[in-house]
Amino acid sequence: MRINGQNFHTIWADKNDPKKIKIIDQQKLPFEFCIKTLQTFDDAFNAIKEMIVRGAPLIGVTAAYGMYLGLLNFKNEKPLADFLEEICDRMKSARPTAVNLAFAVDTMFATLEKTDNIEQMIPLALDKANEIKQLEIENCNSIGEHGVTLIEEIAARKPGQQVNILTHCNAGWLACIDWGTALAPVYKAHQKGIPVHVWVDETRPRNQGSKLTAFELKQENIPHTVIPDNTGGHLMQHGMVDLVLVGSDRTTRTGDVCNKIGTYLKALAASDNGIPFYVALPTSSIDFSISDGLTEIPIEERNGDEVRFMEGKSGKIQVVPEGSPVANYGFDVTPARLVSGLITEKGICEPSVAEIEKLLKSE
Repeated sequence: MRINGQNFHTIWADKNDPKKIKIIDQQKLPFEFCIKTLQTFDDAFNAIKEMIVRGAPLIGVTAAYGMYLGLLNFKNEKPLADFLEEICDRMKSARPTAVNLAFAVDTMFATLEKTDNIEQMIPLALDKANEIKQLEIENCNSIGEHGVTLIEEIAARKPGQQVNILTHCNAGWLACIDWGTALAPVYKAHQKGIPVHVWVDETRPRNQGSKLTAFELKQENIPHTVIPDNTGGHLMQHGMVDLVLVGSDRTTRTGDVCNKIGTYLKALAASDNGIPFYVALPTSSIDFSISDGLTEIPIEERNGDEVRFMEGKSGKIQVVPEGSPVANYGFDVTPARLVSGLITEKGICEPSVAEIEKLLKSE
């Protein structure tokens, strides 16, 4: 997608020096556009852990490139096989909730363990990381193609009027590589000339909605309005939301959806007001090893300073009294019963074991 009219991906290998991996520093947006260079495993690990990159698909791709960078810095101080297992395990610990991280690391490991020669392993790692990146782009493009049909159906029922879509957190191209998940259908609709308007939850405490989603939509000239996190229910009660679209960091095989904290409340409000609530995700975000999202998905608890301080263009300001305890859960789980459907690169399905398996076997 575009920044200031120029097309970008969120991560790429430097064409002139593939030992350098470039990323967009998402901590600086929307006030400053900054490209950072990753040159070591630790650079990639910290970029994920400190949320310089964020979003499930992008975390996975960054992890893949991080393993490549780790191999570039292999020092022969231990057996290569042991080193490979060590960096895999460490990379998985960067952030626990998004399943794409483990998916990408396991995919890299399955490819790299086939050789015990570092000179062969390094180019193999770069090729595989590039392959994973390209697959995520294709997946998000397909998610957009499938998801736009939902927007077209709504537009047909209200000709000449805007389709009002509410989203939570950032599940656009900044969270992926290109297109995004929840925003991909919006971009496709906009390109087709369908009048869309997006209600953008600010998404406290890190404000990924007001900072990143609003930034993306503004760059693409898509009408949008930033709202406080607790406004969505009011808008739904007054008929001002036609569709809720969110992403997912991990979805169980039964259709429970783990996404940014506050998503569950949007799903409850949507259910109460008869508004469709769809989750857009690549199938790599489905964790087939678990069935109960409430008890089996690890929920990341982040530093309380993200709540104690608000960060804006002029820096950080304290908003919580000194000494007040803070709980900062990063994600919540929306039960499958509240989800209208899952929008994947393979199509749209109901959130159930049977329908998910049927979709995966449909090709």
